[in-house]
Amino acid sequence: MPEFVPHFFLYLLIMAAATYLVRMVPLVLVKKKITNRFVRSFLYYVPYTVLSAMTFPAIIFSTGNMWSAVAGAAVALVLAYFGRSLLVVAASSAAVVFLTELIFWFVSLGAACA
Repeated sequence: MPEFVPHFFLYLLIMAAATYLVRMVPLVLVKKKITNRFVRSFLYYVPYTVLSAMTFPAIIFSTGNMWSAVAGAAVALVLAYFGRSLLVVAASSAAVVFLTELIFWFVSLGAACA
């Protein structure tokens, strides 16, 4: 058996316990319905905040050039603001990223030849 296997299962057990505790502690500690308006409002927006905090860095660092990622994100935000469908938003932002990367590639190719 490879020597990393016992460590792997130990780490897996620790992560499983941490995940379980994060989910179970609020259920065990809070038995009654939350009536505080501020706390309910805060808890309502937590999923959106966490999702955007995880997604935004992935968008910025997902391409070879940060400017193409910013251009794609800007197009996606504008199209989503105007109520376009998810397919249109995703396809348009991917096309803008592709075209921006292509433009930067041609610019760098021209600069290398000069």
